[in-house]
Amino acid sequence: MRGLLWGIRIFIFLFLFAFALKNTDPVSIRFFFDSAWQAPLIIVVLAFFAGGAALGVMSLLGTVFGLRREVGRLRRELKSEHPTQVKPVDAQ
Repeated sequence: MRGLLWGIRIFIFLFLFAFALKNTDPVSIRFFFDSAWQAPLIIVVLAFFAGGAALGVMSLLGTVFGLRREVGRLRRELKSEHPTQVKPVDAQ
């Protein structure tokens, strides 16, 4: 199973590498005020993919930190309800 997983990973890497090699034509991204950025297509695709991934991660940070605060609050609440817990003794 582990070999199959590595085979799939290698296949995906080679597929994306071939995609990158085939898309090296320069493209022009036009901004406001007649400014433009010229770069190979794969660089533009990679830059926008990385930017989208970063925006996705940043949009989830508020939720993650809120959930962490709630877990901490619930743990403190649980400790205050049961301050002395009896630990089970291993039966051997």
